[in-house]
Parts: sequence; C-alpha cells; structure tokens
Amino acid sequence: MNPSDARPEFQRYQLAFAAHLRDPRRQPRPAGVDARRMKVYAALLYNNVESFLLACFPVLRRTLGTRRWTRLVRTFFATHRCHTPYFRQIPDEFLQFLQSGRTPQTDDPPWLLALAHYEWIELALSVSNRAPGRAYDPAGDLMMRAPVLNPVLASLRYDWPVHRIAPRRRIRPSDTHLLVFRDAEDRVRFSEVNAFTARLLNLLESGTRTGCAALETLAAESGHPDPGLILKAGAALLEDLRTQGAILGA
Repeated sequence: MNPSDARPEFQRYQLAFAAHLRDPRRQPRPAGVDARRMKVYAALLYNNVESFLLACFPVLRRTLGTRRWTRLVRTFFATHRCHTPYFRQIPDEFLQFLQSGRTPQTDDPPWLLALAHYEWIELALSVSNRAPGRAYDPAGDLMMRAPVLNPVLASLRYDWPVHRIAPRRRIRPSDTHLLVFRDAEDRVRFSEVNAFTARLLNLLESGTRTGCAALETLAAESGHPDPGLILKAGAALLEDLRTQGAILGA
C-alpha cells in the first residue's frame, strides 16, 4: 500500500486486495492474507470470467491455442474496467477491450478482431429484444412497398472469411459479406452473401425505399446495360429473403 494515499485504510486495503486478485503475478498480496486461500479465490474469479468468454469465443480460443488465449484473457482480467454488472455482457466488454483497450501483439493473427466480432454477433443477436418499429403485412408486395427487415439482423463485411477460420487451416484475406439474423424459431442463422445482396440490405435499412426503388438504385450504381434484369433478379432475391426470415413483410 502507498502510505501517501489519503484514502481511509480500509479502502486502500480493498483496492490492494482487488488488484492482487486481478493480477496476482504483478500486484503484491495484502499483508495478513493467507496465500493459499488467496490463490484459490483468485483462481475462482478468473475461471468464472474465462468460462463466459469460452462460451462466446470457442473458435478464437482453439485457433489461438492455450498460451496465447490465457495471456489474452489474463490481460483483459487485469487491465480492463467493465462498465456493467451483468455476467452476460462480459463478452461485450471483451470485444471492446480487443478493439480499443489493448496493445496489439506481434504474434496476433491478423484476423483476431474480425473473428472475435463474428463470434460475438451470435450472442448479441440471440439476446436482442429489438422488435419491428412499425406494422407490416407479411404477404405485402416487396417491390411496390417498402420491405420491413427483420429487426434482429446484421449485414456484415469482413476482410477475412471469418466463417472458415479454424485451427491449422490456412486462409487468405478476402472481401467477405455475411448475413446474420434470428429466425422465427429463435435460431441465429449465418449465410454468406454477395456484394449485391449486402448493398440491397443496406438500401432497405432505412425503411423508406420500396423494393423497386432500391433495385433501381442498384442498377444505376452498377451501370448494368439491362436494368430490367437487375429488377427481375432482385425481385426473386427479395422473396427468397422473406422466405428465410431476413425480411418480415412490407
């Protein structure tokens, strides 16, 4: 403890106690605390936090290996200050730590952040309580009216094929678009889509464009010599997205 600290002694003791639990290798154990009991307590807390991370990031754990994963989690446990009391949100905090609270290491795989986000999104959508912001007709005309997207949906783009990452599998960077949403049976579904579908979903996100208007914008952006083909293919795509549950109606 720092004798120049003006805080009451019990507060300084609490801070020292918590600091040792977070980082027992670098922070000294407070005087008068049994070393064996403190070691058990520290292990219980660390294992509890790690168990929530393992449930959300199993592929990241397997691809990093035991040594790098443990180092990563221990750094998170020791240095990150969570802003939530809920255990379910520990993976949210871990993602924030990876994105902005940690100094990248030389042995980090280049896809670390992308894979972590990809695994996290499943949890985020599985517990989302978002609902459609307006009434809709499930059988409505998707071309002449504004399609209503599933509110529990994410259209994602990564520089890596994150859905193919696995231990001992070599992958190369590639522009990857993924559609993720929770279906009517509360299952989170993932599918790889092309840039055309991703752009269409982006145009429909505001809820102000009819399907036809969104496809006309796409045709103009692509400079396709036959816009009619874009409209025909797009109409079929809209119906397919409705069948899957990514579009709820119009």
